[in-house]
Amino acid sequence: MSRTDLKRDEAIAKLKELAEKIDFAMMATDLSHPPFHIVPMSTKKVDKEGNIWFLSDGSSTHNRHIKEEERALLTYSSGSDMEFLTVYGQALISRNQKMIEELYGSTDDMWFDGKDDPNISVIEIKPSDVHYWDTKDNKLVSLLKMGVGALTGEQPDLMETGELDIN
Repeated sequence: MSRTDLKRDEAIAKLKELAEKIDFAMMATDLSHPPFHIVPMSTKKVDKEGNIWFLSDGSSTHNRHIKEEERALLTYSSGSDMEFLTVYGQALISRNQKMIEELYGSTDDMWFDGKDDPNISVIEIKPSDVHYWDTKDNKLVSLLKMGVGALTGEQPDLMETGELDIN
């Protein structure tokens, strides 16, 4: 496994690529009181500063936890593509209607009564610590390297890992 740490623009691009491709994150809140409260959340947007945006029910347990402690941990995992991302940062809640309208999609009708639902809120995660694991090559090349490694007994270098410094 090789290590590649990325800074600012490259780091934000990698964060955006992985978070939007994987889409669903497990969001952990109430981090001061294990066991943490963990829920699946669909990523709506990664903005140009690297902030990650979600829609949420304002009366949810995780919203309550964020109001008490503005910290969250996101874990993204796509085992089939061998792509992983962890994001720790400040979590902020708002009811910014402009942002709700920007983020809202037709699939959100399963959770909310439209863009004007009084319970809808926006969660913004401002990352402070980000780590990724990604394949160095596409899936087919990685599978071929694994096959060659199995035949030769040599361990192939399949993964790339590193810190993403977006500040």
